Amino acid sequence: MTSTSLEMIDQLANVLWHAQAARIACAQPSAMAARLSVEDAYAIQSQNIARRMREGNLNDGPTSLLGYKIGLTSKAIQSWLGVDQPDFGTLLDEMLVYEGFALPIAKLLQPRAEAEVAFVLKRALRGPGVTCAAVMAATDFVLPAIEIIDSRIADWKITYADTIADNASSGMFVLGNNPVRLRNLDLRLAGMTLRKNGAVVATGAGAACLNHPINAVVWLANTLGRLGVTLEPGHVILSGALGPVTPVESGDWVEVDIAHLGRASVHFS
Repeated sequence: MTSTSLEMIDQLANVLWHAQAARIACAQPSAMAARLSVEDAYAIQSQNIARRMREGNLNDGPTSLLGYKIGLTSKAIQSWLGVDQPDFGTLLDEMLVYEGFALPIAKLLQPRAEAEVAFVLKRALRGPGVTCAAVMAATDFVLPAIEIIDSRIADWKITYADTIADNASSGMFVLGNNPVRLRNLDLRLAGMTLRKNGAVVATGAGAACLNHPINAVVWLANTLGRLGVTLEPGHVILSGALGPVTPVESGDWVEVDIAHLGRASVHFS
């Protein structure tokens, strides 16, 4: 139930909007509205996504929906924020950087890179009642991905509601070029290596993401279904981090290698 006035939701959405536009981090929404609920936070996110689709934000001009991301998929991060579930954000085409292209870091505020498995759907998924088998049947292929998470909130000092309002701390993302079918692929055991400027900075595996990346997509489909939203064919789903994140800055080169999926890389200009 919404516990914050519509006027305050508008105000907080504007604060986050202008933080991104000016590239100047803002205070916590939860500090400005002490009773900010999860429902309020998703309302703020939705309002800014609708505005971005009309106006753009990272780029000039309208942008369109590409899919969704799932955040807070590790037990460590959930414990840090005092929650027992993930959250979700929205992926727009202005957030996508193609493999081999430079990512202009000036568009971001406090970027960090993490390795993920991206699912691309060939069939619609609508919860509740979505199962792992349904996700496997609806998936066209998977890709290695790098999500560049970012926070409009100063020093990453966030609560669960704060990160939801801030589009699940989304920034930009990179997809690998080699699509792989899910058949006979055990993503739970798929090892991950994250390198920055040639040095290994993080390792992990699919099990770090809700014990299996497919579990994250199940959670997303069922959560969105309760909100009346369907995952559509062609949607890209970033399923959650496979290991620790690493901060990035201009000049860095980041590469992710996921067993059986291959590599994705990005240069920060």
